Amino acid sequence: MTGTPAVEVRSVRMVYGSGPSATFALDDVGLTVEPGRFVALIGPSGCGKSTLLRLVAGLEQPERGDIRVHGVTPAEACAAKLIGLVPQSPALLPWMSVLRNVTLPQKVNRRAAARRARIAGLTGRQPPAAGPDMRELLRRAGLGDVARKLPGQLSGGMRQRVAIVRAFGLRPDVLVMDEPFSALDEFTRESLQDQLLDLWEESETTVLFVTHSVTEAVRLADTVVVMASGPGRIVEGIEVDLPRPRRGQLLGERRFHAYEDLIRDRLRRAWHHDAA
Repeated sequence: MTGTPAVEVRSVRMVYGSGPSATFALDDVGLTVEPGRFVALIGPSGCGKSTLLRLVAGLEQPERGDIRVHGVTPAEACAAKLIGLVPQSPALLPWMSVLRNVTLPQKVNRRAAARRARIAGLTGRQPPAAGPDMRELLRRAGLGDVARKLPGQLSGGMRQRVAIVRAFGLRPDVLVMDEPFSALDEFTRESLQDQLLDLWEESETTVLFVTHSVTEAVRLADTVVVMASGPGRIVEGIEVDLPRPRRGQLLGERRFHAYEDLIRDRLRRAWHHDAA
């Protein structure tokens, strides 16, 4: 670990369109995330949560402001393979087996070793020379028996599990996750939350996680960042001081529900402010 934040967002503005029809997706947004932290972004639809993730991941460029990932631009961090992405849909290649889907990024990265070394010199964080044993990761995620199957032969929850294993297989320093469990039933969602936390707790990965679920945010995150719309902005960062692992009996305790109530209160206040 270094003293440099894993993610630093400074006075970022993002506008779509121009003139009277322009939409301020984000305005004057600032956020600092220390290495190894799990940060959940929560807020109403249209508050810019996913936009902020895309900016951090280097998929878009802000109109104004600055973003750094371990001290370099998102583009440089992506070139050094410091950033991993888990979108809402798994985005698996349907003609490849589960095992080939999760090992393909490792093979691609080996071909880009010289570029990774150059960019890593800027960050002082050398990416690992070799990835983990993907068969073992699949086994630990409960996917060992389906390694040879095609994505179309799996349930939605299993496909999303494959996407998570693929992302952690790259050992990214920063992992951005855009509502990866939103389309799943509650039981499957809770199971994947457990497996995500298992993988995260064994790594030094920093996670930025977008969700609409207050319960999910409290269960997963060290910090819950509450956002509001009109324009998209950060209202408050709430530190979740609960022991880990957050499972079983803890989820029914008063202190867990107190954090849920606090976050819902901040979301209501933000909504009423925007509606006024």
